[in-house]
Amino acid sequence: MRVWRWVFVGVLVAAFVLRIGAFKLGRSHHTERISGSAGDVLEDDPVGRLKVFVYELPSKYNKKILQKDPRCLTHMFAAEIFMHRFLLSSPVRTLNPEEADWFYTPVYTTCDLTPNGLPLPFKSPRMMRSAIQLISSNWPYWNRTEGADHFFVVPHDFGACFHYQEEKAIERKILPLLQRATLVQTFGQRNHVCLKEGSITIPPYAPPQKMHTHLIPEKTPRSIFVYFRGLFYDVGNDPEGGYYARGARAAVWENFKDNPLFDISTEHPTTYYEDMQRAVFCLCPLGWAPWSPRLVEAVIFGCIPVIIADEIVLPFADAIPWEEIGVFVDEKDVPNLDTILTSIPPEVILRKQRLLANPSMKQAMLFPQPAQPGDAFHQVLNGLARKLPHDNTVYLKPGEKILNWTAGPVGDLKPW
Repeated sequence: MRVWRWVFVGVLVAAFVLRIGAFKLGRSHHTERISGSAGDVLEDDPVGRLKVFVYELPSKYNKKILQKDPRCLTHMFAAEIFMHRFLLSSPVRTLNPEEADWFYTPVYTTCDLTPNGLPLPFKSPRMMRSAIQLISSNWPYWNRTEGADHFFVVPHDFGACFHYQEEKAIERKILPLLQRATLVQTFGQRNHVCLKEGSITIPPYAPPQKMHTHLIPEKTPRSIFVYFRGLFYDVGNDPEGGYYARGARAAVWENFKDNPLFDISTEHPTTYYEDMQRAVFCLCPLGWAPWSPRLVEAVIFGCIPVIIADEIVLPFADAIPWEEIGVFVDEKDVPNLDTILTSIPPEVILRKQRLLANPSMKQAMLFPQPAQPGDAFHQVLNGLARKLPHDNTVYLKPGEKILNWTAGPVGDLKPW
């Protein structure tokens, strides 16, 4: 019986590959430039459009933390480290704070990992408060705007709410001292207390060199229709189920674990990156937070991302046409996922693949070392440049105070 089942699976998958192949949908050599203003924005050069002053903080806020745990360099939150390194040698950096458009405070708030590599954000608020107290005491620039011309990289699960569980993050809210600053963060969800207006949403860090070593020949056919590797349930943190991923991942498993078009599992094989390059669609469902590195991996490997995260705000949405390269499925519609994906016309799939093959699309999702034109570093700078010039509301009147330094949970007020 098992033999016949796998024969049936092979026939079904082959049928889809043939259907796709009729439209020359495999690993296409052809690319398509993003049309209109989005493409122009993606290719903007920020050099000459802004100047950034980098505060020189004591090493206990950054370098010493990294020395204690080098794993932070490969973690999905590593953008805070590489953004710092990039800015130190970037042509937009100025050593004269009087001519700066923006001020950057290099604080590695996510580099506190458990033995299993999970981030512990509990010290982060005190660490951030300490850094802000330092720059406000030693330089005059924070006090003239209370941070409105400052930006911070906060790549936690829920950004500057500094907690990995949404319920607790919502309860905490954004650290009060960051209310006027621009936040550069991976978390993005519309109408959420952990995403303030004017924030710049970035991709999570994915190791560029590691992914490059797993590239397979471009002519390899995409013989997997739908691909996913990851948790469907988090029994340890959500024993009753339904809270993790708002039940969306559980719905994927319950509805499609036996569907031959779906290659889904909790196992993470050594061929994970290669498998993504053999797939037409890659599922990118929410987990504890709406975002994950799968989105970056899907774009890099030309696998059409199937985004299952209601109200998500995606990285560099003003430059990357996510609606054109991805497929959005409401969480409530997960049980219909097979029908939704098999109903997409081959010519639509073809165009999405051509757009994904555009090198500028892939470049915008990466933080490479060294930096390259059009990469995620430059997209962040583009986002900051588009906010210039600052309007009059940025600068406070003499004696004016807006921020409450004693607001927030009592534990956050303790010295760091």
